[in-house]
Amino acid sequence: MSTRLNPYISFKDNARAAMEFYRDVFGGNLNVSTFGEFGDKDAPGADGVMHAMLETPQGFTLMGADTPPGMEHNPGTNFSVSLSGDDGDELRGWFAKLAEGGQIAVPLEKQMWGDEFGMCTDRFGIGWMVNIAGAPA
Repeated sequence: MSTRLNPYISFKDNARAAMEFYRDVFGGNLNVSTFGEFGDKDAPGADGVMHAMLETPQGFTLMGADTPPGMEHNPGTNFSVSLSGDDGDELRGWFAKLAEGGQIAVPLEKQMWGDEFGMCTDRFGIGWMVNIAGAPA
């Protein structure tokens, strides 16, 4: 396996719903393991997500988990997930799906640097930046 860089998102009791949502947006294969699968099946939080990994046809990898019982959850307001490229139709579609039920901070539109750019927060509180490369000068 090669080295990879990808976001890993901590959720509070809704990792499964969030990761299934991202699978619906991007497609791909989602693998989910619960705390109970690797410990006491009757313990509090046993059905929580210990680790989830989404691998998409485009080569994206997104990982996430529920915060384990007894640990403090700090919502991820200190990061965003960035999507960028030149396939405008694909990126516009993802932006629309991610913004559904969330909030658009910057509409996806042409910016002064020549690219289309937008920012939104999805319905799970995760910030997304989308940049569609403009035609080269």
